[in-house]
Amino acid sequence: MSIHNQPIKGTPPSAAKKFLKPFALAGAVLLVWLLADRLFLRHITSLSEVMETHIGRSAKLLPDYPCTVGAHRGSSINYLENSYSALLAANQDPQYAFIEFDVQYTKDGQIVVFHDKRLLRLFGKLATINNSTYAELTEASDGQIARYRDIIGAVNKKLNIEIKSQGDYAEDCRLADVIIQDIQARGREKDIMISSISSDVIRYIHETHPSIPTGQIYWLTSSTYLHFDLLTKRLYQAFNESNADYLMLHVANLRNIEGLLALKPEGKSIIFWDFEDHMYLVRENYRDRLWGTSVIGDFWQKIIYRFT
Repeated sequence: MSIHNQPIKGTPPSAAKKFLKPFALAGAVLLVWLLADRLFLRHITSLSEVMETHIGRSAKLLPDYPCTVGAHRGSSINYLENSYSALLAANQDPQYAFIEFDVQYTKDGQIVVFHDKRLLRLFGKLATINNSTYAELTEASDGQIARYRDIIGAVNKKLNIEIKSQGDYAEDCRLADVIIQDIQARGREKDIMISSISSDVIRYIHETHPSIPTGQIYWLTSSTYLHFDLLTKRLYQAFNESNADYLMLHVANLRNIEGLLALKPEGKSIIFWDFEDHMYLVRENYRDRLWGTSVIGDFWQKIIYRFT
């Protein structure tokens, strides 16, 4: 028998096309839906927009990297920062992919969500958090200081929980342990990043709870206004010594964005924050993704972001 007359084994081309057609159609429908409905991308902005907003210039000499937006102390423009209302509003607002809030101990061992050491700035009173009971703080703030346990059950977005260090290393570590044990009990390890201005606390978390992502916070450093590579390298050296995953800088440091990106250690990410209600995770490459987000999911978001 001639080879040309032998029956062809396998699925006929027409049958294969019929089999694959529904999958191709479903894929096309999904793509159209994603491109048309950008609601899930409302929490992404661009590096140029961030720089234009905060320092009055765009990223003309840099690729216009996407930035994931978070809520600093909740929706703290429309509501009192760190309050239950601010955090709940941020949880319901699609412009925010994650929420940041601060925790510290009261005199009677309650964990409250509050940034300052004293009530002076927000409530005009000299009382301190660590020397006041929760009942006293509730009275002094007219009930606007929330407890951690009330917040953690009410928000389901990814969280950046800052340990507000009062200078007591043992207490700071104990607070970090309690928070991490609670989120593990809730099965929310992938939702949480722990940050602090204290490099000692961040090192402790890295050593004791290595699976928990951490962020080292800085406000202004010598490299903020003096954009020399030597000073930026010193910043990164101090940052690396804490073993943090995220370098968290005030938006004033955007003036040094070229140096920060050029010298950024491999596998580390930068988050910028302001004193209002925004934080920005700069996504230079696939490693710069939100904690608990898969590489595939992040890559897909970047594709949709670029084409819409």
